[in-house]
Amino acid sequence: MSTYIETANVNLETALRAVQLGIEEGAKRGIAVIVTVSDSAMSPVAYGRADGSTPHSIETSRRKAATSASTRKATGYMQGELATALPLGTGQILTNIRGGVPLVFAGRHVGGLGIAGGLPDQDAEIALAVVERLGADTPA
Repeated sequence: MSTYIETANVNLETALRAVQLGIEEGAKRGIAVIVTVSDSAMSPVAYGRADGSTPHSIETSRRKAATSASTRKATGYMQGELATALPLGTGQILTNIRGGVPLVFAGRHVGGLGIAGGLPDQDAEIALAVVERLGADTPA
């Protein structure tokens, strides 16, 4: 019997690259975004905000990254009671607002990415563009 487990986490270089790419993708669309990258345990690894971004998007970005890191799914998937219960049950740590995606490389989950600043569908589009540009696995 093993007495420990091994986990994989996004490294700083990749997290910083994701932040840079997120801000670039937002700028292409005329959106000042905030980008957060969390490791697989929901701890922030990198964060950045475009000039002119909205202050409340800081927290939204963090929650999107944490949710995707924890659930290993893109945010916005929750339906019915779960969409309300999960955020309430976690003290608003998790969110169902679109714009968060898990970070997975070669099938290995390493964290989550959260984009905030645009409309939820815009944030989700930007997040997927970042995943593609990073060479990560596309979320299901």
